[in-house]
Amino acid sequence: MKLERNQWILVALLIGQVALSAFVLWPRVGTAGTAEPLFPGLKDADVVGLTVSDNTGKSIELRKTTGAWVLPSADDYPADETQITSIVDKVKVLSSQRLVTQTEASQKQLQVSATDFLRRVTLSTADGTSYVLYVGSAPTYDTSHVRPEGTNNTYLVSDLSQWDLSVNALPWVKSSYFSVAQNEVEQVTLTNVNGTFTFKKDATGTWALEGLTSAETPNTAEVNSVITKATQVTMLRPLGRESLAEYGLDRPTATVIVKKADESIVLTVGAKDATDSSYVVNVSTSPYYVRVSEYNVQSLVEDTRSSFILPPATPTPNP
Repeated sequence: MKLERNQWILVALLIGQVALSAFVLWPRVGTAGTAEPLFPGLKDADVVGLTVSDNTGKSIELRKTTGAWVLPSADDYPADETQITSIVDKVKVLSSQRLVTQTEASQKQLQVSATDFLRRVTLSTADGTSYVLYVGSAPTYDTSHVRPEGTNNTYLVSDLSQWDLSVNALPWVKSSYFSVAQNEVEQVTLTNVNGTFTFKKDATGTWALEGLTSAETPNTAEVNSVITKATQVTMLRPLGRESLAEYGLDRPTATVIVKKADESIVLTVGAKDATDSSYVVNVSTSPYYVRVSEYNVQSLVEDTRSSFILPPATPTPNP
C-alpha cells in the first residue's frame, strides 16, 4: 500500500522528533580527563547538615552537633554516622562525566526541576555554604538523573538514587532501641491487664513461668517469645525526650522488669496508635521515647497465664 504525500511528511516529522529527543537526552560521555566533580568544593569534614526532601513536602533533617550526627526533630536522637557518611561520599564523587541535557525544558521530564523532583538533597557546611542536588528518574536500576542547583546541566550518575535517600527517620538511625544479652538476665517480670507473670531459668537454663503446678506443661515457645521481646526492642522511629500525655505511659498497657545481677531495667509500653497500630515504648536506660510495631510488643500487652501453658492433651477415645 502506497503512502500519500502528507503521510510521508508526517512520518518524516516523527522520525525527526525521535532523533531530536535522542540527541537531547542521550548522555554525552566526556573525553578522558575532562570530567569534573559536580561539587568541587565539597569536603567530608566540612559537612555539618544533611536534609532530604521529596516531592510531597516531606523532609528529614540531620545535623552534626559537637562532633556527632543527630536527628533534631527527635530531640537530637543519635543518628547513624555510617549511613550519613556513605551518602556524603556518594555526592562528593559525582562527576560531569555523562552529561544528558542542558535545557531547562527537559528538567521536568527527568524529574530534576526545582518544582518536580524525586529527591532534593541539601548538604550544609560549617562556613554556611549549601550544596543542593536534585535526584530524578532512573533509566536503569543502577543509574539516576541528577542536577546541581544553579545550572541547567543534567547528568546521568551511578550509585545514587531516590532509594538511598529516605525522608523517614528509621534509615538514618540504628533500629535497635534496646538490647540485653539473655545470658545476663536472671529474671523477667511482665505485668499487663491480665496479671503479673514472673519468668526464671530452671537448672537446664530453660525459661519457664513461676508457679506452675505439676499438672501444667509450660508453653516454652511462647515463654521464649516473651523473653526475646522483653530483651530486644526494635523501633519504627524515635519520638524525642518528652513524655506526652498521648503516649499513655501514665497508664501503661504493659510493664516489664528485666533483672540482671547488677541492675533492673524497666520497659514500659504505652498506648496503641489507631492509625498505624504502633505502640510507644520507653526503657529506663534511655531518655528517649520511641514507637515500635504492634508485633514487637503484642504478646507483652495481651498474653494471659494460659498463654504460657500448653493445653491438656485430648484423651484418645476408647474403641
